[in-house]
Amino acid sequence: MSHDTIVVLDYGSQYAQLIARRVREANVYCELFSWRTPAERVMALNPRGIILSGGPNSVYDTDAPTLPKYVLESGIPILGICYGMQLLTHTLGGNVAGSTHREYGPAEVTVDVDENPLFANLFGQPTEGSAHNTLKVWMSHGDKVEQLAEGFEPLAHSGGSPFAASADLSRNYYCVQFHPEVVHTPMGSQLLSNFVHEICGCAADWTPANYIEEQVASIQQQVGAGRVVLGLSGGVDSSVAAALIHRAIGDQLTCVFVDHGLLRMGEGAQVVQTFEREQGMNLIAVNAIEEYLGALAGVTEPERKRKIIGEKFVRIFEREANKLGKIDYLAQGTIYPDVIESASHDDTSAKTIKSHHNVGGLPEDMTFALVEPLRSLFKDEVRKIGTALGLPDSIIWRQPFPGPGLAIRCLGEITWERLEKLRAADAIFTSELRAAGMLRRGTAQAFAVLLPVKSVGVMGDGRTYEEVLALRAVTTEDFMTADWARLPYELLARVSRRIVNEVAGINRVTYDITSKPPGTIEWE
Repeated sequence: MSHDTIVVLDYGSQYAQLIARRVREANVYCELFSWRTPAERVMALNPRGIILSGGPNSVYDTDAPTLPKYVLESGIPILGICYGMQLLTHTLGGNVAGSTHREYGPAEVTVDVDENPLFANLFGQPTEGSAHNTLKVWMSHGDKVEQLAEGFEPLAHSGGSPFAASADLSRNYYCVQFHPEVVHTPMGSQLLSNFVHEICGCAADWTPANYIEEQVASIQQQVGAGRVVLGLSGGVDSSVAAALIHRAIGDQLTCVFVDHGLLRMGEGAQVVQTFEREQGMNLIAVNAIEEYLGALAGVTEPERKRKIIGEKFVRIFEREANKLGKIDYLAQGTIYPDVIESASHDDTSAKTIKSHHNVGGLPEDMTFALVEPLRSLFKDEVRKIGTALGLPDSIIWRQPFPGPGLAIRCLGEITWERLEKLRAADAIFTSELRAAGMLRRGTAQAFAVLLPVKSVGVMGDGRTYEEVLALRAVTTEDFMTADWARLPYELLARVSRRIVNEVAGINRVTYDITSKPPGTIEWE
């Protein structure tokens, strides 16, 4: 089954992936390409429309990104956003100039044309006495359009942009100076939906049910009677990949779960319970805790920890796979952001997989062909597919967890005693967040970090000298930027009190209030 498709050309915008996600939320398939991508790759998708993203450049910069000829020659609808608007206007003969009033942040746009498909269904009933319809939007630009290209007409204006939106209706070219893809433009999703459905004529056929049906058929065709092995971590990506492949080929799939002792409380048992007993999959559960602890003994440098863990996983995975006899395919939970991030802006293939993805960096001498049924999906889409496949919420909404596990949250030397402290403290924190209804609603990610620092405390009638724990909770839309979660003081107090009282060896609890940037979400 082929889908109507929209293409986003990326001009360096930090929001480019968001545009593609918003289009898909309108149930239309969308792919993101660098503006440098060869025409034949883009047009092979037979797109119904092209969206030009924003970007940091001025159209007058020496090395400014340009508009490829094929975009205009295609004859299909175009939507230019921010830099995309300026570029389309400049290319077609309009005038773009530096603005004396730079607009950045929230703004109000007045729509001057009552009937236009781009702004359909964006407004409620007009209030009595109001002359114009207004939209709250997010602006981020210095340059602005001063003169429209021939054939364009103004659609909207703002305080700093006389042409906040414009269109050439005869050619189905549309431009907006603001960013409809961000949450700060409340009606932006409806605007993008209008473009893909009303202007481009796309059908709303990008749905979990359709995707599952297509991938089951695709996997069956690719694999045939072959055997597939998958490294299962228990994370949402590998879990959904396993469930989808299992639906397609059943017992031809074998999952290998390596328990390295760096998991959170109860996770090893949960993986076995969910996939072997409930889902009925062939699962090999390997207890490699002693191997990992031995390899990590005395190691404190974060990058060395990562390399040891990745290398150890590969060797254990190889060892277990070899026991299975002839294996034809390796399955991975690669998702679309992995594909995007693995390709540089100059890359024309966009198919390189990050070396550390899922299985820790596969050696070059492994000759399996890959099965990657999620490589077209964003994380939110993966969760929808998982729900449709019947996986439990405990897997679908599992808190984000790094590949090296607790090794990068247990700062300093890794010992079983320190891991057990961290596990217990982390479980208390997340259980209190869950009880307060804030584990998903109020936070995007929350965890504990054990520090290689000791502090003096007083417990009972004696002094203590024990380790310090940091709590971290963030809110974020996309994990590219994040803010620290403003948790209630009473909740933090309760968590701190429980950890100090219930977890031996910790006598002080701190809360990390650093945003990203300048910090990162994880500590290592």
